[in-house]
Amino acid sequence: MGELLHTVTTMPTERRSGCPFDPPAELLDAHRHGPISHYTFPGGEPGWLITGYDLVRSVLADSRFSSRRELMLHPTIDYGDMKAPPAPPGEFLLMDEPQHSRYRKPLMGKFTVRRMRLLTERIEQITADHLDAMEAAGPSADLVTAFAKPIPAIVICELLGVPYQDRESFQEQVDSFMNGETSDEDLIAAYTATQNYLAELVAAKRANPTDDVLSDLVDSDLTDEELRGMALLLLAAGLDTTANMLSLGTFALLRNPEQLAALRADPALADRAVEELLRYLSVAKTFMRTALEDVEVGGRTIEAGSRVILSYNTANRDPERFTDPHALDLHRQGGGHLAFGHGIHQCLGQQLARVEMKVAFPALFNRFPALRLAVPPEEVALRPETADIYGVKSLPVTWEA
Repeated sequence: MGELLHTVTTMPTERRSGCPFDPPAELLDAHRHGPISHYTFPGGEPGWLITGYDLVRSVLADSRFSSRRELMLHPTIDYGDMKAPPAPPGEFLLMDEPQHSRYRKPLMGKFTVRRMRLLTERIEQITADHLDAMEAAGPSADLVTAFAKPIPAIVICELLGVPYQDRESFQEQVDSFMNGETSDEDLIAAYTATQNYLAELVAAKRANPTDDVLSDLVDSDLTDEELRGMALLLLAAGLDTTANMLSLGTFALLRNPEQLAALRADPALADRAVEELLRYLSVAKTFMRTALEDVEVGGRTIEAGSRVILSYNTANRDPERFTDPHALDLHRQGGGHLAFGHGIHQCLGQQLARVEMKVAFPALFNRFPALRLAVPPEEVALRPETADIYGVKSLPVTWEA
């Protein structure tokens, strides 16, 4: 193929005014030119940007592309000659085989569909408790702090066995290094504090195992350092993503009243609604891979050592894969979105996230049938595009007392 490819020289940092749920316009424009583009990393190194569904999916399933952190470049920051270090022990999302499976396999039985369904009753209770508190304090609330953050935070803390008295301070630490706005100094401090806490938690589980995922793993051959890294990964994957899906998903439903009405009218629509919101919002926006050898992708040769940015949010809006992709349609037939990735690194906790959302969305709108935004939609504070996970900072809502 000899025709010139579209080139993207910087990752967009803002979304179009009035379009908080759509991918940045520059990414959509890149995709209109084709599913693969040249990309210029900060510092000038050439790479690739893949925006099309089929090509993103194929790269995710191809072992010739590496997930190793030390092979990556930052897509928006030029660190000069500084190279990324290898992922810490246990953080298997940024590793290849066989290290990846060494950590993932012991966890796979902990996050099965069956086990997550058994958690449903507990998630229903946690959700009801927070709705009770919202109602008692109402008739207004910030949905992020009152509902969207605490539900997945409590669930993941219980799964990891974080003692009740530690949870509030622990969640504050974690939020500080995941919100995309903390200063470098404070981010390092919060990250270090979280690492230190998890090290203490692992030691406590070795001394006195309880009924939780970490305790289940202490009799394995995994070291304390490896268990700490696995706990941090589970925490990052299980808290921030679901919290932002709950808050941004509520915002999206409130801005699409006909879809919200359909969900209220048919509780059986909850499963399909969750899948459509995952596709439509794609809060985990991009991931990266590095070619380990020359690989042909979309008729182009990606040379060994080249870095590839995979755009999940444009892949999940690809008109070649989804009819009327920019519409939120809770009756949409078929799934197949890439919100949880694909291949061996597909999100381990996806069933837990699904259960939390399937419980939380209907419960919220059943409890508050007149729920509405308390500010004009353009005043809802959005997370910066530079955050790893997209979402809202706060979502002021109100209802009839």
